[in-house]
Amino acid sequence: MSKLVKVGITHGDYNGVGYEVILKALGDESITELFTPVVFGVKSIAGQCIDLLGLDNLKLHTVKKASEAKEGKINLVEICEDNISPHPGEIAEHAGTLAAKALERAVDDLKKGNIDVLVTAPISKEAIQGRNFNFPGHTEFLEDKIGDGRKAMMILCDEKLRVALMTIHIPVAQIPEKVTVENVVNSVETFASVLKKDFGCERPSIAVLSLNPHSGDGGIIGKEEEEIIKPALSELREKGIMAFGPYAADGFFGHGSYKNFDGVLAMYHDQGLAPFKTLATGGGVNFTANLPFVRTSPDHGTAYDIAWKGVADETSMKEAIYMAIDIFRRRRNFETASANPLQKYVTERPDRGERQEKPIKKTTQPAEMSND
Repeated sequence: MSKLVKVGITHGDYNGVGYEVILKALGDESITELFTPVVFGVKSIAGQCIDLLGLDNLKLHTVKKASEAKEGKINLVEICEDNISPHPGEIAEHAGTLAAKALERAVDDLKKGNIDVLVTAPISKEAIQGRNFNFPGHTEFLEDKIGDGRKAMMILCDEKLRVALMTIHIPVAQIPEKVTVENVVNSVETFASVLKKDFGCERPSIAVLSLNPHSGDGGIIGKEEEEIIKPALSELREKGIMAFGPYAADGFFGHGSYKNFDGVLAMYHDQGLAPFKTLATGGGVNFTANLPFVRTSPDHGTAYDIAWKGVADETSMKEAIYMAIDIFRRRRNFETASANPLQKYVTERPDRGERQEKPIKKTTQPAEMSND
């Protein structure tokens, strides 16, 4: 029997809800039968959160390094042995420093094979900036550290919707210059590959959103749709990729048209994330796609306003863990099938009844949480 997947989990900003959602997600006594948790954090902070949440049965197995993690245990790799007291909701340099340290340790262990996948708790992008972290967010950091020359793609997903972003953390004023035929084509091609390899879609259909309101109204509101996006879609279809659009974002999501596609490509951050978070209702996952390693995270931020009040909802963290494991398994099966095409018929399409590793069973019920 194969070993359980080792899930590395970084603690994020300790003044936010990171410890609450991590420990609640790991609070089920049977959780270590599904995977091996390896949390990168601080024992003293975790202990205070365990007391806050009343998780008396949750026992942490403290180790110096991830290679010492044991199955059947909730492992904690101590990144700092100091006795630290959090200051809920405070943007603090020390919290940012330890968030970066946890991420660096986890990425190093990911590259060494000491953990199989990475799940990150939310960081404060302001607090974490420093000598060892000078990036707009996790996505750009991971692209730089473990991308091996690949361009990372941010995908927000749940069981019914997958939204990829063509541009991520850039000012709104810079978005139009990034909307080029080349960028649209490359983004859709990458998205199609990810949907096949990581989500099991045999021939994915992708909806592409417009940049301007009403898809430019034939050039009256903007010309990008006619001069850039439509030619890009024609090129993609000539390559055999099922890409359609451009669709005006308001009507597309408002009328439920997203249900007809395997994925949706948004032109910019808020165009995709605002409707996704509304539809996902707290259970969404941020997946950093197109990298050699699997990384997911909850789709919310540090939620400073509710931090250390015991009310944070762990649903998104649990879903991020489950999805990381599922993608890891699908990717492994896809690579095996690609290397040996004769295996294709028993590994490629679990929705048609072929033999396939079962995804992690989810048993949680969504609860309320204010996402930052």
